[in-house]
Amino acid sequence: MASEKIKGSASESPKPITRASPSASNLSVQRRNPSAQSLTAPRFSNYSILLISPTNQILLLQRVKKSSSFASAHVFPGGHIDHEDGELPSEDDARIHEDRLAYRVGAIRECFEESGILLARSRQNANTLLQLDERERDLGRHAIHNKEVKFQDWLQSHGGIADTLSLHPFTRWLTPANIPRRFSTQMYLYFLPLAAAGIPDALHLPTDDGGVEHTEARFRPASEWVSLAQADKIILFPPQFFLLSLVADFLKVPTSVGSEIPSSETLESQRNELMDFIRTGDPPWGNKCISPTSLKKDGKRLIMGLNEPGPELEGTNRKGDADRVIWVQFKGKEGTSGLQVGWKKDIVSEGLTDEESTEYVETRSRERMRETSDDGMEHALRGKRENL
Repeated sequence: MASEKIKGSASESPKPITRASPSASNLSVQRRNPSAQSLTAPRFSNYSILLISPTNQILLLQRVKKSSSFASAHVFPGGHIDHEDGELPSEDDARIHEDRLAYRVGAIRECFEESGILLARSRQNANTLLQLDERERDLGRHAIHNKEVKFQDWLQSHGGIADTLSLHPFTRWLTPANIPRRFSTQMYLYFLPLAAAGIPDALHLPTDDGGVEHTEARFRPASEWVSLAQADKIILFPPQFFLLSLVADFLKVPTSVGSEIPSSETLESQRNELMDFIRTGDPPWGNKCISPTSLKKDGKRLIMGLNEPGPELEGTNRKGDADRVIWVQFKGKEGTSGLQVGWKKDIVSEGLTDEESTEYVETRSRERMRETSDDGMEHALRGKRENL
């Protein structure tokens, strides 16, 4: 897959960046055109990775119950910028909300600290991932987390280099403008090699961080994560739910027990279709910037628009997704409920009340979930036939 041009040079010396306390982005709801008095600029730059397994499943981590933000929620591996990750523009510079090398290095570092999965290439053979045994990786992730050694120094001492070129930008999210503590979070896709590539499975088995920030690290099909959230069995927040819903349309892995995994050819085809998708749009999904806005109330749920990029990016060509909306009920410390993604045109259809619009979109959502399940089974059967 083609790599993107990254702002910032690997040869540049990293400049100090103020380190913030660990926290996920608080993506509540903003009103349109917030007053100047209520606007707080994003203070912290974050990043997250949608890590895709050799069988096209997605990694989520469950945060500890005592976490100061998103307690018990399931999140993508990621975190906030560290001074060692690289150079960034000043916080009042709009370029800080663009993909940069520092974000990619930091995302790979945090993924390793949080899950134990190391996204690095061998310096001797750039075509292969760096292969270290479990003990070396476990010692390394804890030493890096505890600031005993710098991530890139540790990588170099083991003959590796962060695989930044294999990260694919997949939206940026800005906390709504009326929230006092705001963040700017760059999302990425990363595809672990298919099983046929010969990389030992042990390198792709996630583990939690011992309860420091997370209690569980697990791969599941994107559609299964979506279903669990809609059944209120796990907590997802709008950015994670929205991106998983998009990915589920392409990475159609069977979710039923005993189902066979699709063939390598089918898995690769799904990945290519997803990459083709994120290159489409105006702007493409790699450049979309989303700061959720409240469109209207639907009972206890809010219907949130996803087209606005946030006040910091007004006057630029940055914007989000004009076609889709997301339903969500924020329940304080209990997280969220009632999550659902639909088409914006369906809630503004002429002649439909709010209740009728909601019922129509929910029907469309259920139909799409059935199609996803049916397609996943067809892929499994097709893979089985191909292997006969």
